[in-house]
Amino acid sequence: MQSWRNRKTLILSRTEMVGLLTPAEYNGCVEQAYRMHGERRFYMDPKGHIVLDKYPGEWEAMPSYIEEPEAAACKWVSIRERNREKYDLPTVFSILIYTHPETGFPLAICDGSHHTVMRTGSAAAVSAKWLARKDSSVLAIVGAGHMAVGVLATCNEVFRWREVRVWSRSQATLDHFVKEQQPKYASFELRPSTNLEKVVRGADVVVTVTPARAPIVSNEWIGAGTHIAALGADKSGDQELDPAILQRARIFVDDIRQCRTDGEINVPLSQGLIKEQDIAGEIGEVIVGKKKGRTSDREITLFDSTGIALQDSATIPLEYERALAAGVGIEKKMIST
Repeated sequence: MQSWRNRKTLILSRTEMVGLLTPAEYNGCVEQAYRMHGERRFYMDPKGHIVLDKYPGEWEAMPSYIEEPEAAACKWVSIRERNREKYDLPTVFSILIYTHPETGFPLAICDGSHHTVMRTGSAAAVSAKWLARKDSSVLAIVGAGHMAVGVLATCNEVFRWREVRVWSRSQATLDHFVKEQQPKYASFELRPSTNLEKVVRGADVVVTVTPARAPIVSNEWIGAGTHIAALGADKSGDQELDPAILQRARIFVDDIRQCRTDGEINVPLSQGLIKEQDIAGEIGEVIVGKKKGRTSDREITLFDSTGIALQDSATIPLEYERALAAGVGIEKKMIST
C-alpha cells in the first residue's frame, strides 16, 4: 500500500497563479474541455446558484470531473455587488479546489480569479477559432473590466488582428484598460470608445463581457459574416444582445442544460422568441466533428458561453504542475497522521 498521509496540499494566491500558463496554453486546455464535452467523457451538472435577498449578489458552485486529463475540481464563486463601495473589496471572489480523482485528496486550493479571467477569455478565443471567418481581422470587445483582459490575451493567439476596439460606459475604465494593456501588444493599436455602435459595427468578431440585464448590442449593428461570443450572461435574466440577432444567427452553446436557464439564450427562450430546436449545437460537438460550425462566410455565428466547470478541471492540472515546478505557493498538511 502506498501511504499518502504525509502528502501536503498546495495553497496558491492570485499572484502565484499569474503566469503559470501562457494564453495559448489556456486556449488549449479550454478546447480540450469542450472536446471532452463533445465526446461525453465528463461528469458535470449545471452550476448551482445560491441567492440571498439580504446580500445583493450570489454564490455559484461548479464541480466537475474530466476523463482526459483525468481530474476533478470544484470552483466556489462569491459575488457581492456592494463590495467595492462598502468594503473596498473585489466584487467577485473565486476559490478553486483541485482533488485527486481516485482518493479525493485535496491536491491544491487556489485563488480562482486570474484562472477564471483567462479560461473565460479562452472560451471566446476557441469559439472564434472554430466559428469565425478565417479572414477575421477586426475584434470588438464590449466591456473593459477584468474579463476583457483575458479576452484580449487569448483572442490574440487565434487571429492576427488589424484593429481591436474596446467599449465601456466609463471613459476612466477605458483609459485604465488601454494604459495597462496596450504596452503588451505591438501589432495593433487599441481603439477605445464610449460609443458602442462605433465599436461593434463592422467588426468581424464581437465579444461581449458585461453584466447587462437588458440588450445593449443592437441587431442593425451586426453585419453578415460576424461571429459573436456572448460571455456576459451567466444567470437567469441576464441579456446582452438584441433577440433579433439570435433569430438571424447560427447559435452554439457551451452546455445546453446550463445555457437554457443562465445563458444569452435564456430570455429569448422564455419569451418564445427562439426555440431550443433553433440551437445548432454545443461547441464541443463542432470540435469533435459531430456538428457543422460555420456554413458560409455570410452566416452570423453566435457562441453562448455561460462558463462551464469542465473548463476548470481541464486547466488546473497543468497550473498545478507548473506551480510545483516553479516552487510557488505554500504546502500545508491537511490530514492528521
